[in-house]
Amino acid sequence: MAQQADDEWRGWRAAAEEALYGAHGFYRRPEGPAGHFRTSVHASPLFAVAVARLLCAVDEALAGPAELAFVDMAAGRGELAAGVLDALPPDVAARTRAYAVEIAGRPEGLDPRVEWLDEPPRGITGLLFANEWLDNVPVEVAEAGSDGVPRLVLVGPDGGERLGEPVTGAQAEWLERWWPLPAEGCRAEIGLTRDAAWAAAVATVDRGLAVAVDYAHRAKARPPFGTLTGFRAGREVAPVPDGSCDITAHVALDACALPGARLLTQRAALRTLGLTGARPPLTLASTDPTAYVRALAHAGAAAELTAPGGLGDFGWLLQPVGIAGASLGGLLVDVPDHEEQ
Repeated sequence: MAQQADDEWRGWRAAAEEALYGAHGFYRRPEGPAGHFRTSVHASPLFAVAVARLLCAVDEALAGPAELAFVDMAAGRGELAAGVLDALPPDVAARTRAYAVEIAGRPEGLDPRVEWLDEPPRGITGLLFANEWLDNVPVEVAEAGSDGVPRLVLVGPDGGERLGEPVTGAQAEWLERWWPLPAEGCRAEIGLTRDAAWAAAVATVDRGLAVAVDYAHRAKARPPFGTLTGFRAGREVAPVPDGSCDITAHVALDACALPGARLLTQRAALRTLGLTGARPPLTLASTDPTAYVRALAHAGAAAELTAPGGLGDFGWLLQPVGIAGASLGGLLVDVPDHEEQ
């Protein structure tokens, strides 16, 4: 890679912030995220159906408020918000106010019932849902040097890296608590900015539930060399902070969690919401072939959303606000512990 001038080296947080959200950033490109990678939202409409079921459970726990909010954080092109509205029972849909939160402009043809905002509304009663948002909240990267001391990783415009000053203060405290670096060359993404972003999002909910869904890891299984990477046109690429690719890193969801939160896998969450991936009985093929084919397609889509080693391993962080978790009637609360791993 080309040699960089000293003033071109920056921490990954500042570099990724500009590359993703600056005037010419990746998330301002007209094709939107779906042009480069496939999330659960794009994998199947069943994901929106499951989220709609979750919103109905929140509505019931809140005793049917006159106005129910659904906030889709990092909404892309509003696909999830529109899908949830379409999947709701008419009586719930009539009371639901849907918001899509995204820095890019409102896309043409979006359901007019979806309000488009660049930041989440405050004081909501309902469900805030953040699917693959936190992994794109930029973070500093640290690496243990030859002396074992964690140092900030600096990056140049072409993606080249070098080690900077030792990590100090709150960042060092976060590493020590959540992601210690045991040996030279070990790396971590310092999640302070994500912890703060999640706390701020949760603070916009007066009563209801906030949910973050993302690539995730927990303290007992941190990846030793970090997870920072890039995506472009459906392929994983080197993370170059020039606006040409997505820059993402898995999320330490256990560090983000506030008191009263619950962590589980997407597989466990979606199974509780009725998406099991179970194949329909073969007897249906002879009695109602059309229904069998439809049920088989449904099972295939649900299987992808819950697959081990894939989308099913995503983490779900559930944060009740102003309601008891038990008031959700066991939904996403009484999941067996082995399903959360």
